[in-house]
Amino acid sequence: MSMQSVASPAYSFTPPKRNSLTHIPGDEGWPLIGKTLEVLADPKSHVERNSAKYGLVYRSHLFGETSLVLLGPDANELVLFDQARQFSSTLGWGRILGLLFPRGLMLLDFDEHRLHRRALSVAFKSGPMKSYLTELDKGIAGRVAQWKAQPGPMLLYPAMKQLTLDLAATSFLGANIGPEVDDITRAFVDMVAASVAVIRRPIPGTQMARGVNGRKRIIAYFSEQIPIRREKGGQDLFSQLCQATHEDGALLSTQDIIDHMSFLMMAAHDTLTSSLTSFVGELAAHPEWQQKLRDEVTQLGIAADAPTSFDNLEAMPLSEMAFKEALRLKPPVPSMPRRAIRDFTFKGYAIPAGTMVGVNPLFTHHMPDIWPEPETFDPARFTEEAQRNRHRFAWVPFGGGAHMCLGLHFAYMQAKCFARHFLQNLSVSLEPGYTPDWQMWPIPKPRDGLRVILKPV
Repeated sequence: MSMQSVASPAYSFTPPKRNSLTHIPGDEGWPLIGKTLEVLADPKSHVERNSAKYGLVYRSHLFGETSLVLLGPDANELVLFDQARQFSSTLGWGRILGLLFPRGLMLLDFDEHRLHRRALSVAFKSGPMKSYLTELDKGIAGRVAQWKAQPGPMLLYPAMKQLTLDLAATSFLGANIGPEVDDITRAFVDMVAASVAVIRRPIPGTQMARGVNGRKRIIAYFSEQIPIRREKGGQDLFSQLCQATHEDGALLSTQDIIDHMSFLMMAAHDTLTSSLTSFVGELAAHPEWQQKLRDEVTQLGIAADAPTSFDNLEAMPLSEMAFKEALRLKPPVPSMPRRAIRDFTFKGYAIPAGTMVGVNPLFTHHMPDIWPEPETFDPARFTEEAQRNRHRFAWVPFGGGAHMCLGLHFAYMQAKCFARHFLQNLSVSLEPGYTPDWQMWPIPKPRDGLRVILKPV
């Protein structure tokens, strides 16, 4: 099948007229701005208040458009699994990410998405993943050693952000990238910041302008490097994508590689920074679980300076459960937009084509009828027995269906590798009386950087 035959169709749509959605309960707020400021200020409380008042389907007005919020596991399954191909991810994420990360995997639909995902999956097979682990392991061990040499108070989020940025550069671009690495990482930082900027046009002096300039630098670097990587090969993700082919044997185009690399590095860096910060923050707040995980690491029986193997990671089920619970409490993508490309019904409501809809992992992950005492950190929720009778779309930090995060095993690998080195060398705690203050949208992060205290073990 040629790629030309599966290009995502150019859907033409008109947002539905306002009166076509008035049969659905809700509150659209102020003219023009709608409920946008309320959502930005406290998305969790906002959605919980609306669900209590209107139910699991309600109408709102966000970012300049009337839209619907669909809540709960059934909504997640309908929209994310999307067996009937009713919802476009391209038209959902496009207005947020399209200018900076166009045609990334999350911005493709249906057959085109499937073929690109299949081509990209070669970079996440066993051989390359072992190579990534080698580089991740070295990088994490070195950074933890630095932290151990300077114990005491630390702002966790900026330290974790620098670590994940460095790890993404080495495992995705190669350990021998050279002096360009600083400019490339700055460009990615600018692009990520611009993707959630309030001003959506690249007006000089704005975050968006810096992001667009960052993308230009990224395009120039990748364009120069792609023919070199195709000739030399390599085990880093970039080199793997330069060798990847579609089903018809054709190499990915230069533009495809640029778009996929930009998107993958953004996704791997920013969401993992959030997730690892949340993970360590929960261990700092719950020393009993921190000790259980440290005991698990000790039972691996490996010296502090020994490399981490895949077998070691497989022997860390408690660490994986604790990481999953951190993702439940603070999913790195708390809401997921789509646009309906056909009329559909949900919970008895007829919803017209063209409607912007959103599902909300943050809400689902705190539903008390699914998660008793939902604000409590309890990794035991993820034992095999506890998960057996739970709705399969009750926990969706990595999305679901065709768009399930391609890098989820990379995320688990990095989280457990980090837990191994961190817990083997350091203990972490919070200052007495200190409660971290988290901003939950667009990607959760602590407003004050999350102050922790590190001590050598």
